[in-house]
Amino acid sequence: MFALEGVSKVYGGLVALAPLSLTIAPGERVALMGPSGSGKTTLLNLLAAVIRPDTGRLSLAGQPGEALRPGRDLARLVGIMPQSFDLVPSLAVAHNVLAGRLGEWGFFRSLLSLVVPQELERARGALARVGIPEKLHERTSHLSGGEQQRVALARLLVQRPRAILADEPVAALDPARAEDLVAMLSRITQEEGQTLVASLHSVPLALRYFSRIIALRRGRLVFDLPADAVTEEEMARLYALEDGGPS
Repeated sequence: MFALEGVSKVYGGLVALAPLSLTIAPGERVALMGPSGSGKTTLLNLLAAVIRPDTGRLSLAGQPGEALRPGRDLARLVGIMPQSFDLVPSLAVAHNVLAGRLGEWGFFRSLLSLVVPQELERARGALARVGIPEKLHERTSHLSGGEQQRVALARLLVQRPRAILADEPVAALDPARAEDLVAMLSRITQEEGQTLVASLHSVPLALRYFSRIIALRRGRLVFDLPADAVTEEEMARLYALEDGGPS
């Protein structure tokens, strides 16, 4: 699904991501881990073709990353779940869910949907899968943080990309709701045969719901291992090093 060869990103004098080479197969569930500022969001943005690498080559489903532009083709490949949800609070939940169809609709149909939501049953079905079908016509700003995150997931369900990239999807949730959301995200992507790459800080969630852990620190790869091969000592060392622990 993704292939990176010597990909790097630098902002000014700051190395956000050192040259990195890796592949992520279709259907894999990969957790990106590491302290804040380690390069996780930069890597996700590169995978999503939101930003371009300074060096190296990136391909998505066999297509060169630089050839992909926002629109239908990219929307079919990659869906993004940002930490901020990227919902429009003043609109009804239905409108926010159906925003996942904008890549498929033309300009006039998208405009019409702001007045009369198109494919309403598709939105209702997606909300049912994430457990909140009754919120279809509710104003999005009236929802809790956990419910808004479910709306963001429902939006991806109607978009139906081949891969989902989630940036700290549970950062604003309490532990119980965080586990519920990650379990749902893992289950749905497996049911849909989608690739899932998510940045997380919760070690238990990463080990429980993901098959592979990619660990970054200061923009550099620390380890890339199957989840069941990662030890507590490796995880502790990953975070301790950032705080000035032993090198």
